[in-house]
Amino acid sequence: MTDLRLPHLYDRVSRIIPAPDWMLFEDDIAAILDLKREKNAVILAHNYQTPEIFHGVADIVGDSLALARKAVEVDAEVIVLAGVHFMAETAKLLNPGKTVLIPDTQAGCSLADSITAEDIALLREAHPGVPVVTYVNTSAAVKAASDICCTSGNAVRVVESLGVPKVLMIPDEYLARNVARETGVEIVAWKGRCEVHELFTAEEVRGLRESWPGVTVLAHPECPPEVVAEADFSGSTAVMSDFVGTRKPARVVLLTECSMSDNVALDHPDVEFIRPCNLCPHMKRISLRNIREALEQGRHEVSVDPAIADDARRAVERMLAV
Repeated sequence: MTDLRLPHLYDRVSRIIPAPDWMLFEDDIAAILDLKREKNAVILAHNYQTPEIFHGVADIVGDSLALARKAVEVDAEVIVLAGVHFMAETAKLLNPGKTVLIPDTQAGCSLADSITAEDIALLREAHPGVPVVTYVNTSAAVKAASDICCTSGNAVRVVESLGVPKVLMIPDEYLARNVARETGVEIVAWKGRCEVHELFTAEEVRGLRESWPGVTVLAHPECPPEVVAEADFSGSTAVMSDFVGTRKPARVVLLTECSMSDNVALDHPDVEFIRPCNLCPHMKRISLRNIREALEQGRHEVSVDPAIADDARRAVERMLAV
């Protein structure tokens, strides 16, 4: 510990990151902290970011809904989005006068890639008059073609707020099916799936219970419905974190991207976390080094086509109002 340059930060993550590994991060962390002051910048980090980012340099952390809400309150000139591209686009929609940077333009999303604005036009033709609820894991163009956005944290509330018997819910098939079961609303789904959450199986859940007696299983609603049915509780990453904090299960497994468990575990040393590990290759494209380079070089700036920005912003703001 005496050789560490940033011991006050390392204390936070010492149970997760070995000291020799932390020492490899310190140059980038120190530079990022200086650059944030110099550039009047903040870093928004998703819950799936690795602990050295999440606890070392981030100013605002959370799930997609939390980041969208908090992005509106940012008073810095520059926002660095440590997450995937659709999150950076959303931050730009809500802060059109600010500079929004994403450290790696290839940090995408299988859900966002699964649907286009043209697909929505065809869905509307097939289902005239049915409102389109679009998951935030989509491009700005898709949001612009929608009526309202949602996240995994507020999807049920958004669908119920419409007060209609039928909705189109895109692009996550499993989220749509899970919301339909919970709300009783008829939901027409798309065939998009999260490449991380679709890997979990009901058989795996049963195996976890057999191997770890008494384990509490929390499943993200992007998981297949049969996985959610096997779980004790389902919710967004923020809701999962709140569940652990309030219920204090002795032993828990989070069926979601595996960095989430590392980040939550640091706040709950008395809880045993079982970690089946499915990594998001897109989230893992973000690193301390490319965050530093983004701040040093002002790259990669995110823009939204003015022709779609107003409609996309309206769909996001309508969600935030719910």
